Amino acid sequence: MENNEVREPIKKKWIWIGVVLIMLAIVPWYFPKGGEVTFVLGFPAWAFVSLMFSLVLCGYLSWLCATQWNIVEDLEEEEK
Repeated sequence: MENNEVREPIKKKWIWIGVVLIMLAIVPWYFPKGGEVTFVLGFPAWAFVSLMFSLVLCGYLSWLCATQWNIVEDLEEEEK
C-alpha cells in the first residue's frame, strides 16, 4: 500500500515549482516596453509566447492528472 505522500501530488514540491515557473513564463513581463512590435504568425510576440506557455501549462497539468494522481480508492486497490 502506498503512503499518503505518494498518493497526493499536491504535497510534492517539484510539481509546485513547475507550476510557478510556467506561470511566470505566461505573463510577458520580460518583454521590453515600447519600441517596435514583433509579430509571430500574425500575433504580437508577447501574445504568441503567452499562448505557447498557456498550452505548456495545459499539457503539464494534464500530464500530472494522468500520471501523478492515484484516484483509485483504497477499497478498489484491495480488490485487485
